Amino acid sequence: MQTSLDARGPLVFSEGGPDNRRPGRRDGPPDLEELWRDLNRRLSGLFGNKGGGPREAQGGGSGFTPNGRSTKAIAGIVAGIVFAIWLASGFFIVQEGQTGVILQFGSYKSMTGAGIQWRLPYPIQSNEIVNVSGVRTVEVGYTGSLRTKVPRESLMLTDDENIIDVQMAVQYRLKDAPDYLFNNRNPDEAVKQSAETAIREIVGRSKMDLVLYEGREQAAIQAQILAQQILDRYQTGILISSITIQNAQPPEQVQAAFDDAVKAGQDRERAKNEGQAYANEVIPRARGNASRLLQEADGYKQRVIAQAEGDASRFAQVVGEYAKAPVVTRQRMYIDTMQEIYSNAVKVMVDPRAGNNLLMLPLDKLLQQAAQESARVAAQSTTSSTAMPSSVSGASNGTGGSDVDPRSRDGLRNRDRDIR
Repeated sequence: MQTSLDARGPLVFSEGGPDNRRPGRRDGPPDLEELWRDLNRRLSGLFGNKGGGPREAQGGGSGFTPNGRSTKAIAGIVAGIVFAIWLASGFFIVQEGQTGVILQFGSYKSMTGAGIQWRLPYPIQSNEIVNVSGVRTVEVGYTGSLRTKVPRESLMLTDDENIIDVQMAVQYRLKDAPDYLFNNRNPDEAVKQSAETAIREIVGRSKMDLVLYEGREQAAIQAQILAQQILDRYQTGILISSITIQNAQPPEQVQAAFDDAVKAGQDRERAKNEGQAYANEVIPRARGNASRLLQEADGYKQRVIAQAEGDASRFAQVVGEYAKAPVVTRQRMYIDTMQEIYSNAVKVMVDPRAGNNLLMLPLDKLLQQAAQESARVAAQSTTSSTAMPSSVSGASNGTGGSDVDPRSRDGLRNRDRDIR
């Protein structure tokens, strides 16, 4: 089918043309005016419009001329379809854990919950979907891995004028979606900067050893509180969940010297612990000995006092008895004194009537030897009672054996001769 436009203006359709393009524009785009007229013709045919009769054209075929009524109907239908599409563009879906923020002419209007929501179509209203339940993370001092350090962020100065390298991770979530969207240009970057500011302040007020070792967790907690205060001051709508110090160490250039200093400090602590352990062992022992000496001294004191009081009482009694019977009392005192003296002295019996030989009888030595002999005999009897099976076997073999050692009997005979 070939279309052409005659001098009077109506659109003429002809069948069997060489192509569907106008003469002289074989390589150009289709004519929009011709397409619009063709659309009007077809819609008029659907609504039964017979206004324009067929007529002959130069290329042959039939055509029609649409009137104003059909054009208005077509425009109304198209406008209705476009309006319906425009209204349908106001529907949007909010997932669970997200919040929808509706903007009216670019300013905040309201918030919606999860589900299928509707707003006035653009450009009257628009919407923003914000995830408020997810935990987000920013990194300070490194990127991706701890080995990928960012010295501009990680190097910090302590209170004792030492430089340390700190890397930390900040986890946060949203608590107010409108504040997050409208109060700051880049809220995620604000979280990173506030966390860096907070940790620099905490490190700048602390000693190096405190940040590196025992005070690391406390420094992270204080940095979280300070960073949250900064974010609340700027109304970012962000709540920091936690700040974790991933790594804290001296710079790589002085790492070896710092390790030596740490080892020296550890040796110092070990020596202090050993000295404290020795002190804990010696001091209680010395205190126990001192307490024992004090108790012994007190016991000696009480004993001396009691003995002195007893001697005084005895002397007073002796004086009373001496006044009653002086002779008897003197003899009794003499006998008691001699008994006390002889009980602690070596006693030797001398016979002054002997002729040429001086016979001495050491009674204390004899008594001591007798006691030792009785103890030895008792020990041998105990040993023989434990070795009874061997003794019984010896008796069965006819060897027998006496309970007294012949050497002991000889020793007794020799001792008797010496006594005589």
